Amino acid sequence: VQLQASGGGEVQVGGSLRLSCAASGFTFDDHAIGWFRRAPGKEREGISCISSSDGVTYYADSVKGRFTISSDNAKNTAYLQMNSLKPEDTAVYYCSATLQFCEVQIGVRGPALSTAQDYWGQGTQVTVSS
Repeated sequence: VQLQASGGGEVQVGGSLRLSCAASGFTFDDHAIGWFRRAPGKEREGISCISSSDGVTYYADSVKGRFTISSDNAKNTAYLQMNSLKPEDTAVYYCSATLQFCEVQIGVRGPALSTAQDYWGQGTQVTVSS
């Protein structure tokens, strides 16, 4: 099983990046692909997820309206289009996979993408400079 995240880099405030997550070793169509990020000194944050079987998506409030997740089942690849980037988007971004659907948990701070993922990829650094 392998999840290969790529597409990170350095961009100025307001710029865009597209991250890719190439999957292999499992049935892509049966899984949901998630994107998480960890900024320095902060907890890991689940920011988006897409169910490959039905295309249902989830976005954290912090990225809603700016980021768009998509998947190409023929290529076993998911994407995260990130627009209007802000300095607070600076983080290491990770993709993940879990069976079937995006699992969103309701906690004291509101809904959050479950970190109980089946597979994790390596991170790709995104740096937004002002």
